[in-house]
Amino acid sequence: MAAICVFCASADAIEQRWLDLATETGRQIGARGHTLVSGGGCVGMMGAVADGARAAGAYTLGIIPQSLVDMEVADTASDELAVTDGMFSRKAMMIEKSDAFITLPGGLGTLDELFEVWTTGSLAIHRKPMVLVNPDGFYDGLLSWLRTLTDTRFVREGAMAELIVVDSLDAAFEAIEPRLAG
Repeated sequence: MAAICVFCASADAIEQRWLDLATETGRQIGARGHTLVSGGGCVGMMGAVADGARAAGAYTLGIIPQSLVDMEVADTASDELAVTDGMFSRKAMMIEKSDAFITLPGGLGTLDELFEVWTTGSLAIHRKPMVLVNPDGFYDGLLSWLRTLTDTRFVREGAMAELIVVDSLDAAFEAIEPRLAG
């Protein structure tokens, strides 16, 4: 059993298909016997992934800064809710407590979390699998731009290769689980 951290949107006014993707991600985590590590929110995709994980029997660890608890968006149904003093300590704890990372569609916060875990991975601060789920080409523009950074040597090709890009949840778990076993 591994602790899988999911980064995704916390906005509550998004298309149902993204909420369904998040719910199914949580269900897959639970069905496969893993623990969910999340940003500790109860809204949007973040809430959906936690609900899906719990429905499938997963242990859920939410990590949330006090400022978001104060806004009443904390996932109080989490098996464990760790409250941090800010966003930086939240990300550090998420990296520390997780064995692997899945990034679903999201906005600035999701990208911030992705880049933090990817940067620390590329610096060998951790060696945990990082998967970007790119359904319907959601991240195509970003990935295209990032590839230009390797051409100009602002980003090492090795760093690009560390981020596993897939277009489905099945492919995400197929990429992660062998790395966790080995």
